[in-house]
Formats: sequence, structure tokens, C-alpha cells
Amino acid sequence: MPSSPIAAVVDEFAGQVRDRIGQPRVVTEGDRLELLEALGRVPDPRSRRGVRYPFTAILTVAVCAMLGGAGSFVAIGEWVADLPEQARAGLGLTGRRIPGPVTIWRVLINVDTTALEAAVGAWVRARLATADAAADRRRGRRTRVRRVLAVDGKAMRATRHGAHPVHLLGVLDHATGVVLAQVDVDEKTNEIPLFSTALDQIGDLTDVVVTVDAMHAQTAHAEYLHARGAHLLVTVKGNQPTLHARLKALPWTDVPVGHTATGRGHGRIETRTLKVVTVPAGLGFPHAAQAIQVTRTSRPINKKKARGKRRQRRETVYAIVTLTAEQASPAELATWIRGHWSIEVRLHWVRDVTLGEDLHQARTGSGPHVMATLRNLVISLLRFTGHTNIARALRHHSRHPDQAISLVTSANATSQ
Repeated sequence: MPSSPIAAVVDEFAGQVRDRIGQPRVVTEGDRLELLEALGRVPDPRSRRGVRYPFTAILTVAVCAMLGGAGSFVAIGEWVADLPEQARAGLGLTGRRIPGPVTIWRVLINVDTTALEAAVGAWVRARLATADAAADRRRGRRTRVRRVLAVDGKAMRATRHGAHPVHLLGVLDHATGVVLAQVDVDEKTNEIPLFSTALDQIGDLTDVVVTVDAMHAQTAHAEYLHARGAHLLVTVKGNQPTLHARLKALPWTDVPVGHTATGRGHGRIETRTLKVVTVPAGLGFPHAAQAIQVTRTSRPINKKKARGKRRQRRETVYAIVTLTAEQASPAELATWIRGHWSIEVRLHWVRDVTLGEDLHQARTGSGPHVMATLRNLVISLLRFTGHTNIARALRHHSRHPDQAISLVTSANATSQ
């Protein structure tokens, strides 16, 4: 029977590693761990008595199965049952026993979500840092691209009617579409207090731009990011009536258009114009440097089909950024604003529809949060390997389960 790479990784991780001078040291969060080692950090929630399957093996099986399109505990159990015996052994499942859907369910609903988020988030951030370093070497330091992160929340619809509805606040990287951090928003509170908690999981935020929606137009957020050397780009709407009125009252008719973009989609042609103006200190929002007005005008491509409907729609929104005109051009601001809106398509829609989160009826224990975290990991894995169409990638790995296993278990597979 072939040896299990998972068992070897866990055994090695259970001890200590040695530094360059041969002294033992404990593995820190800053170490760039392989994915199996990162999953090995998550504590086993089971008691030692009666354990038949390695905990890390069950987590790995879940990730591999979800790469192949499995969207539920039952589908994960069926996926592993269909594997050849040699493939199961490579995942750490030796012998004839196979964990069924009930066993997988019992394990995953008891996982410590804080530990799982920490392990997965640390691995993703380390991978992203490695990719950034390689990209910087190719481009040269003078053309280094500014990091832009989107912070946005998502409610899990299937849990709305359960005892504990789940709402998660995530941090997404604009450029790569990978999820860097995620926290659970308790049902007794909202996203606002968890803003700093989510970003605290990320190390250095110096010169990073954080984009948020109107809910997070909070002075405390601006102060927090300023203290960490980061910048805020926030939409302002009616929930901040005084600030919104001040932005609306600015002399926008005298401000020239800084950027214009036109696109087609969903049967409509949309034109977006952006105006930017430097604002005085009296605007009432700390560290605000520029005010932004975005006007979106859309009209149907086929006017005959749109007969009887409103042919043209016009919407104006306002935003504030803590970057000066020298630090951010109108074209960059337009890209970042558009990038934040696209989080609905690149993350929330992918999880809901492509990965079946809306259809999954997990409501027990930490099951909903665990499955959401593993979905984020699957999305990040596929994006790191260059997949732009997640649905197509899932179909591919469903036909080639060996490639899904290799993607998770092979060293440096995600850096290709």
C-alpha cells in the first residue's frame, strides 16, 4: 500500500522545525506552509477514542471533492467512495473503510471555525505574497502595483430560517479574486464592529487601498486604516445624510469629467462617467482627500424589445477616498470602484450558484461556516492556478479527480 503524504506531513508538523543554525523553533503564522501543513494546524474536534480516520484526511477529502463540484456532505461522501483504493490511500485513507456522508458531516460541523479560518487565511496570504514577489521581479520595483482589497459581507440564505443565521464578512483581493480573511458576524451585531477584526488578520497594510460599501462609511474605519498606513475608498449614501448632502452640494457642474467607460451586458449599454475633486478639511470625514461623483447611464441595446419600458436609466453615487490626486488618478479610482462592485460576481455569485451554497441546507453547528470557508479555499486554489471560469474548472476536475487531488496534495502545485 503506498504511503500517505498527509500522514507524513502531519507527523512532521506535530513536532518542531529547525532554523538555519539548527535550533528548534515553533512554526509561526508567517511561515509559508504548504496547504496540507496548514490544514494540519486545525485541531481535531473529536475525542481520541474510536477515531478511525485522520482528521486532516477528512478536511483534504472535502476540499478535493469540492474542487470536483461536490456541494454537500452527501456529495463529498459519494466522491470519496468512487475513488480507487490507491487514490484514497494517497489521501490518508488506508484500508477498506471509507468515511461516509454522516461521518463527514459529524466531523465538519464540529470544526473550530476560528482555527480553520486562521489556517486557510495564512496559507492564502503566504501564497499571494509569493506570487506578488515573483510578479514584482518580472515588472521591476518601479512599476509595482498597489494592493486593493474589498471588504464585504454575505448572508447565507439557507441558514435564515435556522436557529443561528450565518453572516460572514470577507476580505477579497481585487487583482486575483482570492479571499484573504473572513470572520463571522454574530446575529446580535452587524458588520461594522467586525471591520477591524477582519483586517487584523492581514499583516502589513501599508499603502493598501480598502474599498467598502456605504454601510462602512464610518469615521472609526478611516482612523483605523490611517493608523495602519492604509487608505479608504467608501461609497456614501443616505445612511450618512449630512456627509451625503455635503458631497452632493459640491460644485460638480464646474468639475471636468476625469474618466469615462462604456460597457455592454444583460441587454443594456452602460456608460460610466467619473468626476473627482479635492475636498477641504471641513468635509467632516477624517483624512478625506478627494470626493468622487459617479454617474451611470444605461439604455437597452434592442429598443424594440424595450418598448413600453423605461428606455434610459440614470444613477448618481458619491464616494470618498483618502488618497490625494497625486496618489490616485481618476482612471484608477474608476477601476477600484468598479472592482468593488464586481465582488458580487467574483465571490458571492460563485459561492451561491456555481458552488451551490444557496442549495446546501447545512444549518447544524459550525457546518455552514466551515463549508463557506472551504468554498473560499476552492475559489482561491483555482484562481491561483489561473482559472478564470470557476464553473468550467469544477467540471474539469469532476472528470479528472486525480488532478483535483494533485492540486491539493502536491508541493507547490498552486504556484504553477
